[in-house]
Amino acid sequence: MYQHLLVPIDGSALSDAMVEQAITFARSLNARVTFFHARPDFGASSDGALLEAMAPDAFSVAARGNSNGITSRAEAASFAAGVSASSLIKTSDHPERTILAAAKELGCDLIFMASHGHRGLKGVLHGSVTRKVLQDTTLPVLVAQVESNLRADDETRAIAVIKREHRSLAAVIRGLQHLIAEAHRVEAHPDFALLDAMLLYIERFPETLHHPKEDRYLFAALRERTEVCDAVLEELEHQHKLGASYLSDIHAALNLCKSGINGSIARLSVEVEKFAQMQWQHMKSEEEQVLPAARQYLLPSDWAAMAQAFEANKDPRFDADTDAAFKQLFSRLMNLAESAAQG
Repeated sequence: MYQHLLVPIDGSALSDAMVEQAITFARSLNARVTFFHARPDFGASSDGALLEAMAPDAFSVAARGNSNGITSRAEAASFAAGVSASSLIKTSDHPERTILAAAKELGCDLIFMASHGHRGLKGVLHGSVTRKVLQDTTLPVLVAQVESNLRADDETRAIAVIKREHRSLAAVIRGLQHLIAEAHRVEAHPDFALLDAMLLYIERFPETLHHPKEDRYLFAALRERTEVCDAVLEELEHQHKLGASYLSDIHAALNLCKSGINGSIARLSVEVEKFAQMQWQHMKSEEEQVLPAARQYLLPSDWAAMAQAFEANKDPRFDADTDAAFKQLFSRLMNLAESAAQG
């Protein structure tokens, strides 16, 4: 059967749903996945050409966009499921060409993709990228998701928000692990500015946006409808508070690194790994125990309240400007992490 899937993604809700399907499919085959993203050629536009000439650094940031964030979230989801995954990003205004070229270059034996076309085969063939891939490919193509078939009910939308935030947080934690592991390997100081920015995100994002969604909406609604999850919810809420202690230990180790204390990188690596393992288990419990229970016990009115609060920023804790700022910070961190990895 198939051993290496190429999965084109674009960061849309359709793409997020398809990523989960691709991971499940790959796991059933013990296959590996390469997530592929084609970002627009910003430099080919008049605005891009002008910005490149006037402010090269700003152009570099704009040209990257959120591409690394999109692929990092997908890789984080794959990591959580135990599926081997990597990513490839290409700049192109003809994604169908780069999809086929990437599949050939990487030796993939299946292209697993979605279509923004309409319902049914005829509609799929009207999706320009999908249609062109199907026309020109010599590889099998599995169109696993069509946008018009994507569920858009309150339950699906609320859960998608929670999972997307899990993936963003997991991607930053994985970036933190990689940065420290590489510094430990080469016996050099890590990029302290990048480490500080990552820790700032890890500290503030959950407390400002993510945990309130869980504690005040999801967990509260579950407690109102059933008692079967009480023990799990108590443990998860305890872990929300315990995270601050783990981060304090990380900061203490990081300060030793900044002071040049011998062996401090090893200690920092241990503290980060402890925190990461706790987070992986925490998110796994939420997704494998709490969310299935919520699907079983919560009422449509519960999901409607959550979806409205999460997406429309009805709750003042989920201010739109704050949400946008964290999304921008996430994209910036993933771009910086890529630059650090490339040296």
